[in-house]
Amino acid sequence: MQALSRSFSWDFSLQLKSLLSPYRAGNTTPSLSQLPMVQLTATPASALADEPVHIRVTGLRPLQMVTLMASLKDEKGNVFWSRAFYKANEVGELDLMQTPAFGGDYVGVHPMGLFWSLKPKKAFQRLLKKDVMNSPFWITLNLYDSVCFEDVITDQVMASQVVQRWFSGPGLQRVQIREGRVRGALFLPPGEGPFPGVIDLFGGRGGLVEFRASLLAARGFAVLALAYFAYEDLPSDLLEIDLEYFEEAANLLLAHPKVQTPGIGVISVSKGAEIGLAMACFLKQVVATIWINGTNAIFEFPLRYKDMVITPIPTFVERMQLDISGAMRLRHYKGDPWDELNQQSVLPIEKALGSILFIVGENDECMNSKEYAEQALHQLRSHGRNNGRMLLYPGAGHLIEPPYSPLCYASPNKNFSLPLLWGGDPAAHAAAQEHSWGEILKFFRQHLTQTRSKL
Repeated sequence: MQALSRSFSWDFSLQLKSLLSPYRAGNTTPSLSQLPMVQLTATPASALADEPVHIRVTGLRPLQMVTLMASLKDEKGNVFWSRAFYKANEVGELDLMQTPAFGGDYVGVHPMGLFWSLKPKKAFQRLLKKDVMNSPFWITLNLYDSVCFEDVITDQVMASQVVQRWFSGPGLQRVQIREGRVRGALFLPPGEGPFPGVIDLFGGRGGLVEFRASLLAARGFAVLALAYFAYEDLPSDLLEIDLEYFEEAANLLLAHPKVQTPGIGVISVSKGAEIGLAMACFLKQVVATIWINGTNAIFEFPLRYKDMVITPIPTFVERMQLDISGAMRLRHYKGDPWDELNQQSVLPIEKALGSILFIVGENDECMNSKEYAEQALHQLRSHGRNNGRMLLYPGAGHLIEPPYSPLCYASPNKNFSLPLLWGGDPAAHAAAQEHSWGEILKFFRQHLTQTRSKL
């Protein structure tokens, strides 16, 4: 044991001499001015939330192991954080565009991994930006020596940088909408316009969700984030889908002097995608529809439009499953639209005049969205229509959002006593979000932009 102790002490002494040898020409102790200064840079330090950030570290020891950590607090005070372990190169530098993470919350080369791997310290929290106009998310990047596994790191921070992630750009306007029955927020890009118009629909959480609408507006679209229950004087619970409400919203958007005519787009997810597809089928104002992990039929609540009523397909509580996390899996909860008894509830997608883009996460644990999209496309083809296409993302979950958003694996829902399981592998989900966002922008520009707007 004494021999082992002497050996360790001698090896450590040799390592220390080796590390300090560059500073020993005439001095036995390096001065602070001679030590390299560690610098952590994130460029740009302030940007839209859908823009990538280039993270670099210089001034490290050659081949030094370090921990990079990201953290933020949302507007409710919930903390989200991530970390990854990196090794500097031979000149003491890290470049996340090229340097792989050895471990932590992800492995491999992922330039934005610290952002999309953010996870809540309190389980089942979803990161949602509420005030999209007046404040960003402030993400703190900290650099630590060696590999740090502890929840609370007591080591001294070697370098730090704060990054601002904005959901609106300079000159962008937010207009509160309370006209007729319609409730929501209209986001207008800077300039005279007219701009391509889009309605943005979220799902069964209700309320008004604005972060995607404001980011789309920053990319040149006039976007109406539309609430349809659990907001202001709208019904507190969703009991039926009144399609005339959504038609009123479409007409309101098209009547705005800064919105292009004759048609609008719809971007929709989950229950919102069911409604978005119904709008594509029955409303002539809708010429481009993006459907993200939704259904091809009416479920849970009837749909009414003028004198038409579509009754919902039954659901089966006994088919719900519990995930190991304690969240509830609804993937097999709904009846099959292809069952002969359910045909009256299937949306007549062959009547849709505009183009439809189906975006599907193959690891969606909330809905059997891949099967629903395939059924819809088969229905189109059987009627000689080719106005739909599907983007299928292996490993992606239900909540496919703008790029670099953290995966929400499960979160509470007001309609259920247990959290709902959304699914998704973090790295695969992040890749799906980054790719699909580019496709979303291309799709709307292709199908909505008639004449060039005056920006």
